Amino acid sequence: MQTTASTYKLIKKVKDDRFDEELLHQYDLLIQTGPKDFQIAVIDSKDNRILILEDYAMGNVQSHTELLHALKDLFEAHALLKAGFWKEVKIGIKNNKFCQIPESLFVEGSAINYLKLNATFDESKEKVIFCKSSLSESVTVFAVQNDLYQWLSSIYQNTSHHFFHQSAALIEGVLKQSNAKNPLYIYVDRFKLHILSAQQGKLIYYNQFSIKQFPDYVKYIMLVLNGLNMNQHTSEIVLWGYIGKNSPHYQEFVKYIRNVTFGERPTHLKFSYLFDEVQEHHFFDLYSLQLLTA
Repeated sequence: MQTTASTYKLIKKVKDDRFDEELLHQYDLLIQTGPKDFQIAVIDSKDNRILILEDYAMGNVQSHTELLHALKDLFEAHALLKAGFWKEVKIGIKNNKFCQIPESLFVEGSAINYLKLNATFDESKEKVIFCKSSLSESVTVFAVQNDLYQWLSSIYQNTSHHFFHQSAALIEGVLKQSNAKNPLYIYVDRFKLHILSAQQGKLIYYNQFSIKQFPDYVKYIMLVLNGLNMNQHTSEIVLWGYIGKNSPHYQEFVKYIRNVTFGERPTHLKFSYLFDEVQEHHFFDLYSLQLLTA
C-alpha cells in the first residue's frame, strides 16, 4: 500500500495474524474521519477481537474539498476499504456540529431544529442525521457534509452501514468503563479536548473544546472541575487520547491536575500481543464506536 505524502500519511498500523481476507463477511469495519485525521479498525464479530488498526494524518489538508480528495486517494490505494463484503460498516464523524437530546424527548422531525440551537451548518451542503446511545439513553443529532455522506454511502451501498458521531462513541465508551469513584474523564484529541462526567452509570456532563495552545487544556479542565464542584488536587482524572506518558505536555499537565491516571483499553474488545506497541489510552473513541448500534 502506497501513501501520498501530499495528502495523507500512515502513522500507525497493526495487523493481527488471525486476519483472513476470506472472512470479511464476519468482520465489522470501523472508520472514523475528522478534519485532520482518519482511523480504521477491523473487528471479528465472532469474538470481538480487533484484527487491524490504522491511523492516518491529513497534515496538508486545508479544506473539506481537499480532505475528500485525500480520502478518495487513500481508499483507491487501500487493499480493503472499498471491499463490499463486511458484516457491518460503522462510520464515525468528528466535528463540532452536534447536540445531544434525551431519548425520551427526541422527536425525529425536529432534528434540524435541535441542531440549530447548538451549531451553525449549511443545509444546502450538509445532511443532518442522528444516532442513539443505549447506555446514556440519548440521541446525538449531527451534521455531515453531503458529498462525504453520499460518497461513503455509495461505497457501502450493498453493505449494512451506519453513521455515528464521535461524541456518541465517547459517551458510550465512558459509561461502559465508568466506576463508583466518579472521576472526571478526559479525551485528548488532535486539536480538541473532550471532557465527560458520569455518576452511577448516568452521564452528568459532556462537552468538547477547541485547543489552540497548551494552556487551553488546563483552562477548560479547571473550568469544568469548578462547575462540577470537583477539586483539582483530590478528584480522580482518567485520561485517554493523544498524549504520551513521558511527553512534556503531560509533565506540565500534572503540575496543575494532580490525581491523574491513564485510561485502560475498553473491555468489550480483545487485543493480541501485537497491539502491545499501541499505548492503552490511545484510540478510545475508535474502539468505542463498536459499542454503538443503529
